[in-house]
Amino acid sequence: MLIGFSLFFCAGYGLLLLALNHHQDAPEAALDDSEPLVIAPDHPRQLIDFSLTDQDGRTVTRADLDGKFLVVSFLFTSCSLTCPVVSQQMEAIQQRTTNQPDLKLISLTVDPDDDTVPVLAKYSKRFSANSNRWLFLTGDNVVIHQLIGASFLSSDTNNAFSYMPGNFANIERIALVDPQGRVRNYFDGLDNDVPDAVIDEIKQLKQ
Repeated sequence: MLIGFSLFFCAGYGLLLLALNHHQDAPEAALDDSEPLVIAPDHPRQLIDFSLTDQDGRTVTRADLDGKFLVVSFLFTSCSLTCPVVSQQMEAIQQRTTNQPDLKLISLTVDPDDDTVPVLAKYSKRFSANSNRWLFLTGDNVVIHQLIGASFLSSDTNNAFSYMPGNFANIERIALVDPQGRVRNYFDGLDNDVPDAVIDEIKQLKQ
């Protein structure tokens, strides 16, 4: 029952967000209260230590990512609408940054119990993920939820997100982490302009 509700909520929430995003092109966009394209962190956030496993079964630690820009998304593979849309944005970013060896894409599952290595391997192929550049990470439930909660997203058990895996709000966001492990900005992963925005932000930070 709970899983069914989560899937239903994910689809319904995604439809709402997509509708709001599409409405931004209308003349009444100034009155639109949907999420802005670029969102500053609610407080300073730093990538904490972790040890997880990628879609190829390799161990990935915080140290493996030192000195690189990270474009980070969040997903659970049973989500049928918002997560695929965000993954398509990540795919576009991957395609447009092939000449940037100092950048990696990271997709963290919020549902590690169900999103095992084989499940993520299959899911990553849907988006032509290069496993040397785009890592889909899973692992111990406590470890991955501590990482997401401390470094990226807030949880709120008082709203509808309490029914989602991990209780995390705003999993449709994409985060940009600089080479020092600092979260610089979030981006609305449902906005069609997000690949341009992420790439432009990286260029500015490099300058």
